[in-house]
Amino acid sequence: MCVLPPSIAISARPRTSRACWASSTPTASEAAMTVARGQPTELDRRFMAAAIALGWRNAGVARPHPSVGAILVRKGADGFEVIARAVSAPGGRPHAEALVLAAAGSRARGATLYVTLEPCLNGGPAPSCVTALVNAGVAHVVVGIEDPDPRYSGRSLAILERNGIRVTSGVRAGEAALLHAGHIARSRLDRPHVHLRLMLSADGCVERTGEGTRPVASAAARAHGFGLRLMHDAVMVGSGTIVADDPRLTARLPGCEPRSPVRVIVDAEARTPINANVVALARTSPTWIFVAPDAPEERVKALFQRGVLVLTAERDASGRLDLADVLFQMGGLGIGSVLAEGGARLARSLLEAGMVDEATVIVSEEATGGEVPDLPLTELTDAKAFRIVSSRSFGEDRLLHLARIDGRTSIHDIRLPVRPIRRPIAEPL
Repeated sequence: MCVLPPSIAISARPRTSRACWASSTPTASEAAMTVARGQPTELDRRFMAAAIALGWRNAGVARPHPSVGAILVRKGADGFEVIARAVSAPGGRPHAEALVLAAAGSRARGATLYVTLEPCLNGGPAPSCVTALVNAGVAHVVVGIEDPDPRYSGRSLAILERNGIRVTSGVRAGEAALLHAGHIARSRLDRPHVHLRLMLSADGCVERTGEGTRPVASAAARAHGFGLRLMHDAVMVGSGTIVADDPRLTARLPGCEPRSPVRVIVDAEARTPINANVVALARTSPTWIFVAPDAPEERVKALFQRGVLVLTAERDASGRLDLADVLFQMGGLGIGSVLAEGGARLARSLLEAGMVDEATVIVSEEATGGEVPDLPLTELTDAKAFRIVSSRSFGEDRLLHLARIDGRTSIHDIRLPVRPIRRPIAEPL
């Protein structure tokens, strides 16, 4: 269904499945294929760590493409020298490989490229990154993870090897997979990677996000939340949060607000007030509101006239918006990663549907005395579904970073990077 304007239903690409999970455990042959390319050296791991750190610089602004880090290194008389480095440009183009080769010029010949994601096979209007690497005379390509898209996985590396370029893959794969979690989720699950952020008081209450609400977490923990927003393509809340708290949902760090992610509101009845902050800022910071097909037309029209992108999603059996449909449409619009910051209702819906891939939980020592929501937190504490990646303190607060390990996206699984599907190569290289 498509209604334009003011409400849009997106069918950006064919949907392969409504399922929100997929196995990422490699077969024995896949694992053997990775090892066959050679074990990385300590030097490989060091330079890949630098490339991954570089890739994070444009996370959240390279959409709809992944933010890739690339470093060119060559050996000289006094040791190894970094001759160029680059990260995918905002909007994803030019790609990092094209930028790093342009910066290096003729010095790229005989050099080693460290790149966080397998170079592209289809470059669009420009030559593919594989073609550019072959033409530049790069001698060795070290890759963090192979492309998770089954249509392309491993094919670029096969072309490089066929042209005499040495390839090493799977270097710091877990860290590279975290950087490219959105690309992995869109390729395998037809939806963005979902990162749930919860701030809990000592007595189990969920902090709301509005500026006028009583803070539960410390200023440092809240600043950490703004930083998380910068690392995602979108931030998502429910309409209840907008109505109750009127948050801006921007990255309020010095100089960073223009890089704020897309704001996504799940609002079946189009209850978002037209004077809400997210609406007032819609022409400078994109705001998307998902409504039901039967949402009041006058409300939808008023939001659209103020610069909001209004999209329709189907209702589920309970009458609420189908989050699987919402996430599928977001993926079709180029959103690879979403930070879910909504209140207890949105968190509960995502957890119950098994759509949370990663979680950051901040627990304050302060008790608020409010109503404790009914949240299925046992999903996060299930050692078979999630593992604790890190645990640290923010003053008196405690921050837990958890990642799913049950085979749906498994971004921290070191075995992830290879889904190589070898197919006949028709390219002329």
